Amino acid sequence: MASAPKRILLAEDDPEGVELTLAALAEAGLADEVETVTDGQEVLDYLYRRGQYQDREPGNPAVILLDLKMPRVTGLEALEQIRNDAALSTVPVAVLTSSTEESDLAACYRLRANAYVVKPVDFAEFLDAVKKLGCFWARLNEPPFGSVPRRTTE
Repeated sequence: MASAPKRILLAEDDPEGVELTLAALAEAGLADEVETVTDGQEVLDYLYRRGQYQDREPGNPAVILLDLKMPRVTGLEALEQIRNDAALSTVPVAVLTSSTEESDLAACYRLRANAYVVKPVDFAEFLDAVKKLGCFWARLNEPPFGSVPRRTTE
């Protein structure tokens, strides 16, 4: 059975957070399939293939790992726009944030986030959490037909 590449879109504005997340995804064998953006505006530009992303290959990522506290357009604002667009509404969004605020958690689930994970402070726990997220969404989860590349058999 051959498997089409399943891209992960990582939205994180902290360079250290990007580095740690990429290290965890590399340990899971997923780093080659990660696109990184630094704010919610870039998330939307990537998804709509505009600006610097206008020439990227078509198709949605298997999952968006979305930080909430980002400049220009916040993760929450990006999530709202994604969920209000029929072409993007089925793209899985896993919020990966340092926020433990009940209001953030409630807002994300009200906007139909697929997961809400508070970034563990402990380095080993952080690596484990990101590896599990990446493996589930990029390897195990079967997306709705047409939303992202699906596994094919040969």
